[in-house]
Amino acid sequence: MPRTVPELKTDEEAEAFLEQDLSDLDFSQFRPMRFEIAHKSERVNMRMPKDQLDLIKREAAKRGLPYQRFMRELVTRGLETLKP
Repeated sequence: MPRTVPELKTDEEAEAFLEQDLSDLDFSQFRPMRFEIAHKSERVNMRMPKDQLDLIKREAAKRGLPYQRFMRELVTRGLETLKP
């Protein structure tokens, strides 16, 4: 029977867990993580309709993201459509 990951409260617990044979681990419990590595040096201030911002906040919450990070993802996706 596949194992699940226990709640790991310290770095030491995590290290000890990872030192085991994990071949029977149930990987369906994992979800992708998004990392933002680029330094954010610029600030943007804009006005938008409240219903749009509410929708963005709701969708971000569903995805478990801060809404501003989700907005950056939306901008990035939009910009990718402009590349030749």
